[in-house]
Amino acid sequence: MNIFAPISSLMTGHKQLVTVNPEDSLMHVKEIFETHSFHHIPVVRFHEIVGIISKSDFEHFLGGATLYQSDRLLRENRLKREKAQDIMTTRMGKVESTDRINVALEIFNLNRFHALPVVDNGELMGIITTYDILKALSAELPKDPTSVYDKQDTL
Repeated sequence: MNIFAPISSLMTGHKQLVTVNPEDSLMHVKEIFETHSFHHIPVVRFHEIVGIISKSDFEHFLGGATLYQSDRLLRENRLKREKAQDIMTTRMGKVESTDRINVALEIFNLNRFHALPVVDNGELMGIITTYDILKALSAELPKDPTSVYDKQDTL
């Protein structure tokens, strides 16, 4: 992976993004997290990002597992009543699609973010996550496998 390549080469583009509106219920957010394997949902109003909801923030809002039916009913009512804007993070870093991957790495390192919205001219274009970068790194193969594997290590 070339860390000087543009973020657009790794990001999840806006056509693949699942987003919510600030007015969407947390029940809708719950359904998205249960249906998909990602951990961040951009909150968007008219193509402009206004926040982000992480799966861990959502689970923190839920307050852990409940054992009793009455607790589940209370939780469901709360999820239907509360909105995405009630738990979204509004102070987030942003990058542009033309920024280099190393810029995202610096932001991740300094701020301990795990996802960055990719915004061009005020419009959400995609998202890049630490997982995207790790996935790209783990898929990378060495140019010369003998430089990685010692002959004694192979069978």
